[in-house]
Amino acid sequence: MDHAWEVAAPASVERSEVIITHPEKIMFPADGITKGELASYYETIAPVMLPHLRGRPVTMERFHRGISVPGFFQKDVSKGFPEWLERVEVPKHGGTVHHPIVNDKEGLLWLANQNSITIHVWPSRAPNLYQPDICVFDLDPMKADDQEQLRAAALGLRDLLDELGLPSWIKTSGSKGFHIAVPLDGKSDFGTVARFAQVIGEIMVKRDPENLTQEFSKVDRGDRILVDTGRNGYSATFAAAYTVRAKPGAPVSAPCSWEELERGEVGPKSFTLRMMAQRVSEVGDLWAGMLRRKRSLRRPIEKLKKLRESA
Repeated sequence: MDHAWEVAAPASVERSEVIITHPEKIMFPADGITKGELASYYETIAPVMLPHLRGRPVTMERFHRGISVPGFFQKDVSKGFPEWLERVEVPKHGGTVHHPIVNDKEGLLWLANQNSITIHVWPSRAPNLYQPDICVFDLDPMKADDQEQLRAAALGLRDLLDELGLPSWIKTSGSKGFHIAVPLDGKSDFGTVARFAQVIGEIMVKRDPENLTQEFSKVDRGDRILVDTGRNGYSATFAAAYTVRAKPGAPVSAPCSWEELERGEVGPKSFTLRMMAQRVSEVGDLWAGMLRRKRSLRRPIEKLKKLRESA
């Protein structure tokens, strides 16, 4: 399928200043982080975050009473959204969904005002929603304290992608693991990208079956690290770069460097909302280069077939 969707945003409607209501609301009780501080973070981080958000359908993870009470996911913004908010209508079983699209600081602030702590995005961008421009691998360990093995798995995945001629970038998940991303030229469809990622996972597991698995069932997983390639299907999502996670300490899913990982200087929750301004001032956007190095999967798929056969 080669469908394209138009992003809706009335050109005649001006963006007005987004007012953060109830900025005093406590979102992270153990840390005293308020809704106002969360909104301030997203306003500050916007210059480096927006290039990775633009055009991607958003799913909001909202917490009306802070993280001490379970939140909920919201995809559709058919009702109760400002007219200037960009959005894209996408098909689903039995109907359509109007996802928000966040292309500017006002959009980010609007999400924060909806008590959206974590921003989840598609691996494709409107209007070409069937052609992902990023392939994402999620390394998800069962044990949060096994950092050495997690680091080895991430570096092993980087090296495998290097064998295929694909540069990769890494970010902390803000939870238990790491996300590794490969920029794509947007010419492969979801089926192709998903199959490619799945085979990468298979080879990773064959190379280290004692420590890696593709079993989603925690009972079958044991203490092994899950090589999760499920972020690469149509309408699948992943935590956006620079988004805050709804966990104590307000950890951020933040880009880091392979060198930092090799030196053992970063872990899945190393960066938090309150330290990111200084972090970005020191290192800039470590994912900026990814936007300029998009790759075709045609030759890597050919190489992968040979690797799979030899494995």
